[in-house]
Amino acid sequence: MAKRLAKPLLDPCPPGQIGGAYKPLTPAELNAIFDTALLLLANLGLGEVPPRLHADLLAIGACDNGAGRILFPPPLVQAAIDGAAKTFVLHGRDDARSIEVGGNRVHFGTGGAAVQTLDMDSRRYRPSTLEDLHDFTRLQDTLENVSWYTRCCIATDVPDNFDLDVNTVYALLRNTTKPTATSFTLADHVAPIVEMLDIAAGGPGAFSERPFMKAHISPIISPMRFGEDAVDVVYECIRHNIPMSCITAAQAGATAPATLAGFLAQSLAETLASLVMVHAIQPGFPMVFSNWPLVIDLRTGAFAGGSGETAVLNAASAQLSNWLGLPSGVACSMTDAKAIDAQYGMEKGLTSLAAALAGGNLIYESSGMTASLLGASFEGFVLDNEMHSHTYRTLRGIEVTPENLGYDAIVEAVLGDGHFLGGQHTFAAMERDYYYPSLANREEPRSWAMNGAPDAWSVANAQARKILATHRPDYLTPEQDRAIKQRFNILYG
Repeated sequence: MAKRLAKPLLDPCPPGQIGGAYKPLTPAELNAIFDTALLLLANLGLGEVPPRLHADLLAIGACDNGAGRILFPPPLVQAAIDGAAKTFVLHGRDDARSIEVGGNRVHFGTGGAAVQTLDMDSRRYRPSTLEDLHDFTRLQDTLENVSWYTRCCIATDVPDNFDLDVNTVYALLRNTTKPTATSFTLADHVAPIVEMLDIAAGGPGAFSERPFMKAHISPIISPMRFGEDAVDVVYECIRHNIPMSCITAAQAGATAPATLAGFLAQSLAETLASLVMVHAIQPGFPMVFSNWPLVIDLRTGAFAGGSGETAVLNAASAQLSNWLGLPSGVACSMTDAKAIDAQYGMEKGLTSLAAALAGGNLIYESSGMTASLLGASFEGFVLDNEMHSHTYRTLRGIEVTPENLGYDAIVEAVLGDGHFLGGQHTFAAMERDYYYPSLANREEPRSWAMNGAPDAWSVANAQARKILATHRPDYLTPEQDRAIKQRFNILYG
């Protein structure tokens, strides 16, 4: 019995499992969407191009149509695809936590800019705070299936944009050594924050030599135009060697066509425009091709992040990006549920599994997000971490080998005790093939009732409280912390 209950020596479903078995688009459909995206770029192009980018794009072969739009000839787009970084490392400050992006490996991580936190005591939403951000960061630091961490909430109690950007990065530095990501409100914020990152990395220039934080930037405003402030951030990030996720986040029926195929064509064109932009500034610079299809309820305009349309669109987006050989980023597990309930579990399980099966390299928003991305939940983080283990186990699939086929074990059981419970073949499989959840309840009903009839929310609440009470990392040395606080207005910690 003790051997059965012991935790397996090896994790049977670690991050980085191989995806790509689910292909919602046929080869002909992939080509049709890509060809339409090329037509849009060649004939319609992008508007509102900032002057510096305008000059850089013309220098590599883009065309000005004389009506305020820059056109991208197909050979230029193909050159950007061919010259793009196909794989690269997202470094952690702890190198053992670094991950490789690209190919067909799947990793779940975070994203989001929730302005509300699901309070652990009241179970009601309240404005997110800087303290929440620190707590979310140290909570996820213990969760093995969050492969990288982007701030999941906005500290609404920090009104100044520069202080907000600075304190967000400080929360990441203090509380985790995983690969991280952040956003910069303005380009002028990048250089000072790199000074902070250099302090944590060991000295001037150290961060750029081995960047352990990437930037989330949305340089394209749908439909089909550039955003000047975000483009300026792109230039600064490239100057400081900060890898980027260039995110396109159109909304079906609002800023992109309501038809799913049309949506994919426009969204692909816009994300390709980001890639051409990066190619014009520095060919081959690490960029996650983050083509995030977002869906709204066309009856009401409400966000529908947990919908079947979201599931298939993000899976198709991952398939398109991987088909082009580009590191793919998609957004799934964006439940519209406000509570930790059946809707929460159904929407998160459906959308995240579809994106993983399609081979999304980086699956954003996958942990802790609730209420159509308006909320973040501590309980959600621990529940989603367990969900991801089940997804990775699904991706791992079935290893068909002579040993696993079990011919001898079947013969032994049939001619012997008539069952497989005590056999070595079974013990080996227990260690190698099965994931045993710590939160999900597998008791029979009577035992469950005798133990208080706990639901998922209460179990996750207790687990999150235990982690927050015991895991208090400080990944900055006293000297580093002092140097940062002398230079910046640090408001918590």
